[in-house]
Amino acid sequence: MPAKGATTETSEAPAEEPLDLHGPGGVRVAGVNRTFRTKRGDVTALAGMSLHARPHEVVAVVGPSGCGKTTLLELVCGLQSADSGTVDGAPAALMPQRDLLLPWLSAIDNAGLALRARGVSREEARAAAAPWLRRFGLEGFERTLPAELSGGMRQRVSFLRTLLAGKPVLALDEPFASLDAITRAEMQGWLAHVLASEPRTVLLVTHDVEEAVVLADRVVVMSPRPGRAVAEIELEMPRPRRRTDPRVVELRERALEALGVGA
Repeated sequence: MPAKGATTETSEAPAEEPLDLHGPGGVRVAGVNRTFRTKRGDVTALAGMSLHARPHEVVAVVGPSGCGKTTLLELVCGLQSADSGTVDGAPAALMPQRDLLLPWLSAIDNAGLALRARGVSREEARAAAAPWLRRFGLEGFERTLPAELSGGMRQRVSFLRTLLAGKPVLALDEPFASLDAITRAEMQGWLAHVLASEPRTVLLVTHDVEEAVVLADRVVVMSPRPGRAVAEIELEMPRPRRRTDPRVVELRERALEALGVGA
C-alpha cells in the first residue's frame, strides 16, 4: 500500500466500502454471527463481526484467545458457513497454525499437494514447485522429509503449499506461533519479502501485536468472545519496518491499548 507516513485509528467496526471483490482478490465480512452447539450448550464465536481487505492488502487480525479468529478465517475460506451475515470475496486458501506436512512425503511433494488435489500429476506438481523451493531458500532440500527440516523450513513449505493452491486470498492462522523468537523474526522478514514480490490479499491472524504492526497494512482488533471488530488501525508506513522504529513502537502500544492491555 502507498506509504504516507500517517496513522489513523477508529474505535468502531470498519465501515463497509466498495470493493472489487471478484477481481484481484478483495474480501468483505459483514455482520457475521456464528454459534456452535456443544455438550455444554451453545457457544457464540462471532457476533456482528465485520472487516474488509482490499485487493493485495495485508490485514492483520488480533484479539484474545478464543475470540473467534480461526472461525473467521475458516468462514472466509468456505470451510464453515455463517449463521447470519455475509462473507464475500475471492477464493481463499488457509494456512493453519500447524504446518500439517505429511511425514512420509518429501518437501517438494508436500509443497505440491494442493496441485495434486486438483488432478495435476506428481511430475507436473514437482516441476511447478521446484523453482519456488529455490526462491524460498530450500534448494537442496527438495527430497528431504519433514522430520529432517527445521521449524522455519517446515513453515516455508507449508506457506508454499498454500501459495500453490492458486487462490487470490491467503488466510494465515498464526503461521509462526510455534517458532522460537529468533526464527520467528527471520520468518516475518521472509514473509514480508515474499509478499512484496508476489502480492496477495492476506488475512493474518496473530497473537503477536508487534508482528501485526511490522507486517500489515491495517490491524483489526477483536473483542473477547463473542468476537467482533472493535478497533482498526491504519499503518501507512513503508515496509520493511524495524521493530525499533518509534512509529512501530507507538502503533504497537495503540493496538495493545485497543486490546485493553496497554501499559
